[in-house]
Amino acid sequence: MPSELDATLPEQRIVEAAAVLPDFGGVTGWAGLRWAGGAWFDGSGAGGVGRRPVVLATGYADVLGQPGIDVSQERLGPAELTRIDGLWITEPVRSLCFEMRYAGSDRAAVEALDLAAYSDLVSVAEAADYARGRNGWTGIPRCRRALALADENSWSPQETRLRLVWMFDAGLPRPLCNRPVFDLAGHHLGTPDLLDPVAGLVGEYDGSLHLVTSQRRRDRDREQMFRDHGLEYVAIMAGDGRHTTVRRLLGARRRERFLPEGERQWSIEAPTWWPATYTVAQRRALDAEQRERWLRTRLRVG
Repeated sequence: MPSELDATLPEQRIVEAAAVLPDFGGVTGWAGLRWAGGAWFDGSGAGGVGRRPVVLATGYADVLGQPGIDVSQERLGPAELTRIDGLWITEPVRSLCFEMRYAGSDRAAVEALDLAAYSDLVSVAEAADYARGRNGWTGIPRCRRALALADENSWSPQETRLRLVWMFDAGLPRPLCNRPVFDLAGHHLGTPDLLDPVAGLVGEYDGSLHLVTSQRRRDRDREQMFRDHGLEYVAIMAGDGRHTTVRRLLGARRRERFLPEGERQWSIEAPTWWPATYTVAQRRALDAEQRERWLRTRLRVG
């Protein structure tokens, strides 16, 4: 955690809220995940507007909420608390389950799990195991529905949202997330946000960063590289509405040739020296040097 906290940082809000905790309790939800290292959990409201309250899990202790702080008195066991950098928080799987149960939609619950997995805080299996024993808890059906839709290799909330539009609004088969693509000699062509390996369709989300001239040039070269090897390519821009996104996805899929594997100029079979980093378990097994080498393009937020 930062040594000198700025009042605009989510960390400062979490520290101030934690000061209200009783003798037994911890910060939970998005704030608990943030304090545990969840890069994408910044406490912003829907669409990045406003701020969500920090939630304190207090068990049965009677603590009054106040502006910017909500209190949850759901049952809480000692094993569900952990102390990190001087603050008591609920274990990441408990914080995530809270976040998913009280999410505003099933898609928001999926997003929470994807982003917790991004920082390797919780795997889908760990979340499922925790949810299995919580029958009757508020929101647990939503949490369980989201488990089947999550992906441990989504790299941003925008990618998760695009994947869910791809599946549920466009009705396309579930894509692979951030799966590296190689030419037939084993050279890395790129790692697209989304890939339909049957159709050969690449889907990319281009945020505001991609409008910068140097980035646009790299995006253009990357798109051409995919197309030169027989992959259809569609980029969804920041600000594209759901209707536009669906129309562009379906149009790109209609253009795809669905080449059989023997006729393709590309493959998702990685060379033997390329490590698999698609799951939480695979990434946790990397040492610090390997993480820096193989995840450096992934460890970006914003």
